[in-house]
Order: sequence, then structure tokens, then C-alpha cells
Amino acid sequence: QVQLVESGGGLVQTGGSMRLSCTASARAFNTYGVGWFRQAPGKEREFVAAISWGGGSTAYADSVKGRFTISRDGVKNTVYLQMNSLKPEDTAVYYCAADISRPAIATHVVSDYDFWGQGTQVTVSS
Repeated sequence: QVQLVESGGGLVQTGGSMRLSCTASARAFNTYGVGWFRQAPGKEREFVAAISWGGGSTAYADSVKGRFTISRDGVKNTVYLQMNSLKPEDTAVYYCAADISRPAIATHVVSDYDFWGQGTQVTVSS
């Protein structure tokens, strides 16, 4: 399967910034749509942001619009999630996922994603 590795999580204060990375070793990763999802304790996994192959299209959850930015670097086979103005409610385990079947639409649908990373913890202190 496609192996995705998230990194960049940790502890940050309210109002701070953090950048998460999702990296795969295969060049084909650049032809997949990629999404970021998060799951907080006691809550269901929720959509955060997505980017199409090539980076031409993006989508964001209403809760993060204007604060988070998703981007990708084709040379590094990496997708980033830049998180600014962080709030305690952003605290969650963040997962990246690859969509190999619908790569052009930056989908928010969980079931559209085929492979998932292990997740990285983001904790925002109040």
C-alpha cells in the first residue's frame, strides 16, 4: 500500500502556528489527491482540508477557512498543512490520506480516500 508519514505535530499555544507535513516516497504521490483529517477525543474523524493532484484545487472545512492552508511540493513528494491562529478546539490527531481514484476534485469525503497515515498529535494549549 501507499505509505504516508505525517510529521510536524506537537504542542503550541493558542494563536500560534504549526506546519504539518505528509510525505510519501513514491513520485506517484504527486498524482493523488490528498486530504487532511483530524480526530479529537470523543469525536468522529472530520475533514480539514484537501488538495487535488498538481495542487490546482483545494477545499477547506468551514472551521479552518482563513486559518489553514494546504499546499504541496511535487519535488519533495510532500503535502503541507500550514495552521495559523490555532485554537484549543484544533487539538486532535491529524491524519493525511491519499485519494487515488478521484485525484482531481480535492474531495472532503472520507470514503474517497484509499490510504491513511498514522497520524500526528497537535495540542493547542489555552
